[in-house]
Amino acid sequence: MLNPIKKTIELADGRVITLETGKLAKQADGAVELRMGNTMLLATVVSAKEAGEGVDFMPLQVEYKEKFSSNGRFPGGFLKREGRASDYEILTARLVDRVLRPLFPDNYHADTFVNVTMYSSDGVDMPDALAGLAASAAIAVSDIPFNGPISEVRVARIDGEFVINPTFEQLEKADMELMVGATYDNIMMVEGEMDEVSETDLLNALKAAHEAIKAQCKVQLELAEAVGATVKREYCHEVNDEELRKDVREKCYDKVYAVAKAGCADKHWRHDSFAAICQEYIESLSEEEQEEKTALIKRYYHDVEKEAVRRCILDEGIRLDGRQTTDIRPIWCEVDYLPGPHGSSIFTRGETQSLSTVTLGTKLDEKILDEVLTQGRERFLLHYNFPPFSTGEAKPTRGVGRREIGHGNLAHRALKRMLPDDFPYVCRIVSDILESNGSSSMATVCAGTLALLDAGVQMKKPVSGIAMGLITDTESSKYAVLSDILGDEDHLGDMDFKVTGTVDGITATQMDIKCDGLSYEILEKALMQAREGRLHILGKIAETIPAPREDYKPHVPRIVTLTIPKELIGAVIGPGGKIIQGIQEASGATVSIEEIDDHGYIEVAAANKDAIDKAMELINAIVELPEEGKVYKGTVRSILEFGAFVEFMPNRDGLLHISEISWDRIENMEASGIKEGDALEVKLIEIDKKTGKYRLSMRALQPKPEGYVERERAPRADRGPRRDNNRGPRRDGDRGPRRDNRGPRRENNDTPNE
Repeated sequence: MLNPIKKTIELADGRVITLETGKLAKQADGAVELRMGNTMLLATVVSAKEAGEGVDFMPLQVEYKEKFSSNGRFPGGFLKREGRASDYEILTARLVDRVLRPLFPDNYHADTFVNVTMYSSDGVDMPDALAGLAASAAIAVSDIPFNGPISEVRVARIDGEFVINPTFEQLEKADMELMVGATYDNIMMVEGEMDEVSETDLLNALKAAHEAIKAQCKVQLELAEAVGATVKREYCHEVNDEELRKDVREKCYDKVYAVAKAGCADKHWRHDSFAAICQEYIESLSEEEQEEKTALIKRYYHDVEKEAVRRCILDEGIRLDGRQTTDIRPIWCEVDYLPGPHGSSIFTRGETQSLSTVTLGTKLDEKILDEVLTQGRERFLLHYNFPPFSTGEAKPTRGVGRREIGHGNLAHRALKRMLPDDFPYVCRIVSDILESNGSSSMATVCAGTLALLDAGVQMKKPVSGIAMGLITDTESSKYAVLSDILGDEDHLGDMDFKVTGTVDGITATQMDIKCDGLSYEILEKALMQAREGRLHILGKIAETIPAPREDYKPHVPRIVTLTIPKELIGAVIGPGGKIIQGIQEASGATVSIEEIDDHGYIEVAAANKDAIDKAMELINAIVELPEEGKVYKGTVRSILEFGAFVEFMPNRDGLLHISEISWDRIENMEASGIKEGDALEVKLIEIDKKTGKYRLSMRALQPKPEGYVERERAPRADRGPRRDNNRGPRRDGDRGPRRDNRGPRRENNDTPNE
């Protein structure tokens, strides 16, 4: 007999989230079904009972998956089944991972797997905003030790009001969108994009999100209590030697502090110096002790190094490379470095370097999106690559990892709102990190801006980015906000806060907090210090290239666009695409067409103007409307007794009557010499307003012969009474019925004018 337990959460707009456990996936350590409207997620968590041998970290794996069947769709591709995770699914899993990972106990090292799967959706509510809540609830009802619960919400500003977990439709109207993850007491993670908002607006959005998260954390505690999962499992994943820990600190701390205080900008010197201190201590032991205790020594030494570096910053105000807390490392930039790409740049800040390129393409280069809840096309792409040599590692390159997808997504969100509104190109930025010690994603933003300006893209405003760090001491209440953090400062610090923006506001942000009790006062200080750093970097960008190039480079494809009535789209494409393919073959240009807002949108692209002009001439010949009095070049399609039908525009035929061929009288069409397939120059002399038929003329283009007199018939009233075959006035009463054997009546238009 099933005894599922349910708890509900009501959002401010009346929507209800339901958490249920005890019904599905009961063999997992924890499983929770989350429902909101017709969206349903199942979150499960399983953690090994013991840690792997020699593991001294938290081996957590978070997966997020959306089933195509959840929205009544088939997967694409040949196999018709779900494949590897999409970028969107990877990004959603990363958002959950970043909040959960710091909250497991430091000494818990068992393999732990969290899986969140969307099994149902109607495409109204956004499931990624619910994944963190579902995952945390699954851990809450398990016996896995965890310093939570947590939850995540999306907060968007719509018409000046903050909305929690907006629908897909609502989000389209937002000028600010943030995903926020937090415990009841502290914000842990932030990621989102904005339309040049102020630092104050960002803080207000975080406060609104945190209030919603607090209510969701309370419900999870109630659910755990109802299930009886308040007591967690016992474990022992570390064996410590407190005497050894104390000895390592006593003999190494002062030496480590001296290296930290030296303030050397050379990363390799610092690393070698720190490593030498640890190795010196290990070598001071006997061979037996070395074999037994090396792993413990390295762990304790890491703690000593972390403490010494942090104290040096808090007490001396000296960072590892000798800078003050607000200093930014030296920057040098260069544009137009590569001759082949449409735009290129190098951005170097300290020991972090990005080589970025811009490629401008046509509609045919758009990325096709075919995800469970999102279908469409992407016109702006940003790809980030982080090869091992950038950090001096001797490792092979094995494709794009989750970190690269996440960093590239942040840079993409930072730049996309600054592209021109009427930008006709598909744009791809590629950032290759050649050197890394500090935020390479922020270097990508800066290098991407430089490459766009070099390509001649008329950006609304340049964008720069900076990574901020934080060192805190809860006992003394001291803290230090660090501008432009190093990789070591990120690893040893309490916060990694990336902010991108223009001179007027923030465009994107990403924050991971690793400490408890971070106040909004500290966040505000970090944001304002980041603003100063952002403006400094924008100044360096302006020194390198103060404005976008006035024109694109010669090898950039030129694009001309044209809007046509919806009903003419088929005429341009032709049966089976025959017409549009013919235009491309004849002109050498690339032509694409789609329906947008009940109109046809045509895009013509080519590397030279002649190809574009030829394609536009062919297209205009199809889509332009016939005009009375205009001369056209046409082709004879058929010959009849009384004239010829001439195609004077694509798919438009007009009648060239025999009387309109020449000023001279022509007895029959054979005598005219016109044959099917002949090319003629004709004038459109009339468009029938009732039938829409076209009358063409050749003689209207010829000089009228001297003395030519057009025969004119007298009006009916002036010609006297009608006489039938000289029989006198017509008498209807005497004639009798019409004889059917006389054949059909001849219409005046069926014979030549005389």
